[in-house]
Amino acid sequence: MKLAIATNNAGKVKEFSRILAPLGIEARSMKELGVSLEVEETGATFEENAYLKAKALFDVLHTPVVADDSGIEVDALGGRPGVYTARYAGEHATDEENIDKLLADLKDVPSGQRTARFVCALCVILSEQEHFFLRGACEGEIGFARAGEGGFGYDPVFYVGERSFAQLDAGEKDAVSHRGYALRLLKEELQKRIG
Repeated sequence: MKLAIATNNAGKVKEFSRILAPLGIEARSMKELGVSLEVEETGATFEENAYLKAKALFDVLHTPVVADDSGIEVDALGGRPGVYTARYAGEHATDEENIDKLLADLKDVPSGQRTARFVCALCVILSEQEHFFLRGACEGEIGFARAGEGGFGYDPVFYVGERSFAQLDAGEKDAVSHRGYALRLLKEELQKRIG
């Protein structure tokens, strides 16, 4: 099965492809498909934003699409950055700027009170009449400093156990990550729906 991915994020495209390929699903990026879309993420939830992105791409391609909206929720910050994860430090902030703001906002929060989760909401549109949502989450903690060279986004400061996501190899991260979990749910759901 071919599935178009509604994202311009190269890190997400790699993750989708790496996880879906062994399942027999060919993930195709918007770039590969020659589609350029910028969708304003106006939803109040990850699911609403995923739907906006999936619907925009489906309206162009009229083939099965998947979109993800993901982010980090920090308990000490009342769930922020949440749906504003990618633009936490401002509309066009870099990953580094977003991490700097997060660490600054948590500077007085002690270890043990820095609990957080990565959330991944998927919206899959198979046809005009058929769409569904899936959600994966990974519990962890925000570290006091960056660690590791891998991953992208907030990976250098999100810890599961003793290591940050950026310190895990791709296989280790896929096994525990929010997106890995959501994509495994996607495989199960697609097998039920289309055999």
